[in-house]
Amino acid sequence: MSEQQDPIKVMVVDDHPMWRDAVARDLTESGFHVVATAGDGEQAVRRAKAAAPDVLVLDLNLPAKPGVQVCKELVAHNPALRVLVLSASGEHADVLEAVKSGATGYLLKSASTEELLDAVRRTAVGDPVFTPGLAGLVLGEYRRLASEPAAAPGTDEPGAPRLTDRETEVLRLVAKGLSYKQIAERLVISHRTVQNHVQNTLGKLQLHNRVELVRYAIERGLDEE
Repeated sequence: MSEQQDPIKVMVVDDHPMWRDAVARDLTESGFHVVATAGDGEQAVRRAKAAAPDVLVLDLNLPAKPGVQVCKELVAHNPALRVLVLSASGEHADVLEAVKSGATGYLLKSASTEELLDAVRRTAVGDPVFTPGLAGLVLGEYRRLASEPAAAPGTDEPGAPRLTDRETEVLRLVAKGLSYKQIAERLVISHRTVQNHVQNTLGKLQLHNRVELVRYAIERGLDEE
């Protein structure tokens, strides 16, 4: 049986037509399937619901409806949607608001085309992707959220799922913000093995994506050696 995977479906939302078209073109030329584009928030919500992309590349500064609201509505509509914010702003408040609204990544528009393509690929598989310098900020925010009384059902009950030593080790590195590639290099195992460990861990803990996994790890202090 062929291992040929379907191309990742991407939607690009930005109010600048030239920028939007350039990003869509770069993605298409690199083998992604651009299923829709939009230039304002209302249009973005409508078209994303119809086109069902895997990854939404989203500018925050949109007419008609702000990007964080677009993100919130679409993630509520489809929790499997991955949102990569591509913004000119590196303001901490903007980054945290995007993450709280459901974005799994945040890249500055100063990023290179290669960085953007890599970020979309990684976002599609559930990696949180942040412009260097912003990852620590986001981890700090997760840590703050995790320190609040949280409703994480059944995690500390007797009979809570037991992780293997290797799964715990991978989870600790995920919590530190390392990519799958970096974890593979650190532990001298293959990228696929890392993915398998993460998938097994998600299954055992009944979590849905890597963002929830990071929060789970931080709640247990696994990001601190």
